[in-house]
Amino acid sequence: MAKNYSIQKSPFLVPTTDGKLIEEHFGKATDGNSEISIAHMIAPSEWSEPFQTPEFDEYTYIIRGKKQFIIDDEKIILESGQSIKIKKNTRIQYSNPFDEECEYLAICLPAFTPETVHREDE
Repeated sequence: MAKNYSIQKSPFLVPTTDGKLIEEHFGKATDGNSEISIAHMIAPSEWSEPFQTPEFDEYTYIIRGKKQFIIDDEKIILESGQSIKIKKNTRIQYSNPFDEECEYLAICLPAFTPETVHREDE
């Protein structure tokens, strides 16, 4: 009998070169799901990404630490226990310019793909 649930015990570890841990629990890389991606992330102190304009909505929940967002030239800092929804086609930069690492969850609708994130350095 088919089960009506799936437990993720082996998330996909996304290769990075910037010290950031990305564990995709559900999404394109893990189970081929193009509707949603759910990832656990740890951004080291002084980490940042280039600006991007993704084709997906992104929800972020901060577990511990702080994370900086620059959204349409507005600087926003979230702390542990706070969350944000950023609408698709919004220009944004994510960073952690603080002295401690930031642990958070990111949920993308539809799922994150390298082709739909549109980072400005690519």
